[in-house]
Amino acid sequence: MNNIILIGMPAAGKSTIGVVAAKRLGYEFIDTDLLIQKKEKRLLKDIIDEKGIDGFLAIEDQINSEVEAENAVIAPGGSVVYCKNAMSHYKEMGTVVYLQTSFQTISDRIGDPKKRGVVLQDGQTLLGLYKERRILFEKYADVTICEDGKTLEDTIDEVVEKFKR
Repeated sequence: MNNIILIGMPAAGKSTIGVVAAKRLGYEFIDTDLLIQKKEKRLLKDIIDEKGIDGFLAIEDQINSEVEAENAVIAPGGSVVYCKNAMSHYKEMGTVVYLQTSFQTISDRIGDPKKRGVVLQDGQTLLGLYKERRILFEKYADVTICEDGKTLEDTIDEVVEKFKR
């Protein structure tokens, strides 16, 4: 299928880059965090608070596994790489693009990870999360685009260039 699935850390720009790239490619844009919030009728951070991390990941895995699209840019949450069913589904339905960013960039952009609905284990630091997820992003990526030293527009241009028909 002709879909682009953007993975990366929270604050890597998956949604921002995704929506503009989708417009420029003539694709649909899907933000799965918004799908989760719509289906659950509450914010991500509230789902995590109420259901715990495992409960949230089960919901995330199910909703991402059910995404059906053609010619879409899909921006799942950063924790989707913990969801084996969802990632298997995405690998079958398109090209997985890892938006790689340095830890410093993520740290500067993210603010309070808990308020943002970031899946952090008790006692886990943002740096620990970054190191853990980076391995999974690299495992699932078909294409890696490094954002370091680039403007947002440069990154969007690179995504669009890779997928122009």
